[in-house]
Amino acid sequence: MTELELLTIGRVSVDLYAEQLGVPFARVQSFAKSVGGSPTNVAVAAARLGRRSAVVTAVGAEDFGAYVQEKLRGFGVDTRFVGTHPTLRTPLAFAAMDPPEEPTLLFYREPTAPDEHVELTDALREAARSVEIFWVAGSCLAGVRTGPTTLELLASRRRRRRTVLDLDYRPTFWAGEDVAGRTIREALEHATAAVGNRRECEVAVGTNDPDEAADRLLAPGLEFVVVKLGGEGVLVATTEKRTLVPPVPVEVVCGLGAGDAFGGALCHGLLSGWSPVEAVRFANAAGAIVASRLLCADAMPTNAEVEAILGESSGAPATRSSAHA
Repeated sequence: MTELELLTIGRVSVDLYAEQLGVPFARVQSFAKSVGGSPTNVAVAAARLGRRSAVVTAVGAEDFGAYVQEKLRGFGVDTRFVGTHPTLRTPLAFAAMDPPEEPTLLFYREPTAPDEHVELTDALREAARSVEIFWVAGSCLAGVRTGPTTLELLASRRRRRRTVLDLDYRPTFWAGEDVAGRTIREALEHATAAVGNRRECEVAVGTNDPDEAADRLLAPGLEFVVVKLGGEGVLVATTEKRTLVPPVPVEVVCGLGAGDAFGGALCHGLLSGWSPVEAVRFANAAGAIVASRLLCADAMPTNAEVEAILGESSGAPATRSSAHA
């Protein structure tokens, strides 16, 4: 298992993106098909950047499941931990670009999805324990079996460095916001880094104020925290300092997938030995590229594309000492 650099865990789907921008579902005429699911996309993004990544998830024993497996292998993602459920179907996720910045999502995961039933195995435990980066999507903690499996994997890692919790809050996966918050806070006790937007921070720690959220996320002993601020940039926080990394402006075609490109590129930067701020600057550019394209997994950028857009961007990170530590 030591050859893997990144292991992600969580949901997968076949994504269908409306090709007519700015149009509600009722008026959409055609869809483009790709692979989706945040942790799956993170693994794809890292693989596109040359990293050895794998995703822990599951699909159905039908043509859509075979499609996911084939696409992931084509992207260079290791599929050894992509299980196949004998009766449940591979979930579908429809997206209408209405508006493009915040697409409308419609999930088909009834009555439940294969990725909610990942069982713990010795091979999986060893992979999670030994891999350089273990990336946990917060939404997977809601899974009937995947949730307990993930918490056991986190515990077995014994808070090894680069244990990253992507807060990844999706209301449709949870019985309630309070349940989500309690479970995510439990996972934070095993993490060394956290990534989330204002809304996800609010669910996890009860505030959407970036500095206060960073303080509360750091409190369990995390090494660094990344708070996404949309058009205002990204806050990178440690107990010693706060750095605001400016956004990379682009014309948005589809707001989906940008955060996943960000995650995969962040992992690439950390694996390259960069500081969290350097890695976030690179990740910002990767996310901007995907936001300017329609699809997610198929749209993940190469190193050359990220470096090119960074060369065009003149914004420099602003650093200050933490007044909230």
